[in-house]
Amino acid sequence: MTIKTIAYSALVLRILTLLFLVASAVCLLCNSYKLGGDKYTWKDIKTYRYVFATAVIGVVYTLFQIPFAVYYAYKEKRLIRHSCLPEFDFYADKLVSYILATGVGAGFAASMELKEYTDEVVTLLDFIRATIDLGFDIDQFHSRVDKYFHRGIITTILLTLGCVCMVIISILSSLNRSSGTKSFFG
Repeated sequence: MTIKTIAYSALVLRILTLLFLVASAVCLLCNSYKLGGDKYTWKDIKTYRYVFATAVIGVVYTLFQIPFAVYYAYKEKRLIRHSCLPEFDFYADKLVSYILATGVGAGFAASMELKEYTDEVVTLLDFIRATIDLGFDIDQFHSRVDKYFHRGIITTILLTLGCVCMVIISILSSLNRSSGTKSFFG
């Protein structure tokens, strides 16, 4: 791969990463439901707070990196001509990739587990409803909670796409880091 190809690919992937992570954060911020007089939001589940934090970390890092990527793609040389920038890109891209991956795992685990748990609760309440009036609509409860967790899954899918883009950027930063030195592969 040439420097130009790596630079343009990294820029496009950083922009895609930013878009996916912002979409993930916005989707999570809009995730809520009302039941009775109470409103439940993403803040009520600690894991969703962690997912949001990982998305924000990814957004901040990507916003920091985009000006450097634009300059590198346009001029085909580094803004800061020192060996520390490729090293920083290499390690920081890996670290942010891992952080996003933990957010993905946590988001899927919480969404799927809590969705399964509420399905079991609804089945139990449905059984109880046959003998006792519970005072609320179980079907409406189940519908709203299902939508809530489906939005959580959609949020996590967007975070996954951002994570995949960041992993590819991490690979490109590895290639870019080794392009100035003699590497094993070339």
